[in-house]
Amino acid sequence: MRDIDEFIHFLIVERQLAHNTIEAYRRDLTLYEQYRKERGISEWQKMTRLLIVDYLQQLQAEGRSSRTLARHISTLRMFHQFLIREQLSDHDPTVLLQLPQIAKTLPTILTIEQVDRLLAQPDLSKPQGVRDRAMLELLYGTGIRVSELVDSDIDSVQLEIGFIRVIGKGNKERILPLGKHAKQALQKYITEARLTFLQKQYDKTPLFVNMRGKRLTRQGIWKIVKQYAILANIQKELTPHTLRHTFATHLVENGADLRAVQELLGHTDISTTQIYTHVSRKHLKEMYDQYHPRA
Repeated sequence: MRDIDEFIHFLIVERQLAHNTIEAYRRDLTLYEQYRKERGISEWQKMTRLLIVDYLQQLQAEGRSSRTLARHISTLRMFHQFLIREQLSDHDPTVLLQLPQIAKTLPTILTIEQVDRLLAQPDLSKPQGVRDRAMLELLYGTGIRVSELVDSDIDSVQLEIGFIRVIGKGNKERILPLGKHAKQALQKYITEARLTFLQKQYDKTPLFVNMRGKRLTRQGIWKIVKQYAILANIQKELTPHTLRHTFATHLVENGADLRAVQELLGHTDISTTQIYTHVSRKHLKEMYDQYHPRA
C-alpha cells in the first residue's frame, strides 16, 4: 500500500484533485493491488499488459460497466506513469490498452411542473422543512454540485448582493448568482431554522446542518432529496445531481448562452456542457409527443 499511498499524496498535493475523485482512485488501486497479490506478483514492475487485460476482463465479468472500466484504465495509466517517474518501475504496461466504447446516455431531468411539485413538499412550519426548502432551491437555482453544497460555509453566502461563493473541482472558485426564490428561502433558513439547529454546537461555520447542528453529509442530502421525490410522486430516478442537470437544461431551453452555462456549472471543457443542448432537444421532443394533438 506504500506506493499507492504515495500516489494518493501526489494527487492531493500536486494535482489538487477533488476528494471524491481521489477516493475513486484509491478504491480502483486497492482492487488492482488485490489482484496483483492474488496472482502471486510481488512488485508492480512485474505487471504486464496481458495481466492487466486479464484483470479488466475479471472486472467486466463481475458486471462492471464500460464507463467504470474506462475509469479503471485511466487510473492504472496515471499510477504506472507515477511509478516510472518515481523510478519504481521502468515500463508502463498500460501503453497499448484501449479505452472501451462508452455509450452516451443523456441525463435525467425534471419538467418545470415536477420541479414545482418537489419544491412544494417541505413543511415550512418546521425548521427542518425550512432548511430543506432552502437546500432544494439552491440546488435547482444555481446548479451547485452536492459536494459543493456540503462544503459551503455560512460566510459563502452574500444575501445582500445575491451571490454564493463555491469551491469546485480542482479548488476552483465560482461566484453564483442567487435567484429571488433561492435568496428568500436562504434568508428564512439562515435567520430562523439554522439558529435552532446550532444552539448546542461550537462549530457554527457550516451553511447546511442536520438536526444535531453538524454539517450535512452527501448521503444525508441524497436521502432528503429522495424522500421529497417520493412525496411529490416523481417517477424518475431523482438525485441532487438531477437538479443540476435540470438547472442547466432549463437555461439552455430558454436561450442561455452555452459559455455562460459552462461558467455557472464550473466545467473546464465546453464539450461537457454541450450535452445539455442534446438533452434540451430530447426534452422538447418529449413535450411535443405528449401534448401536440398530431404528434
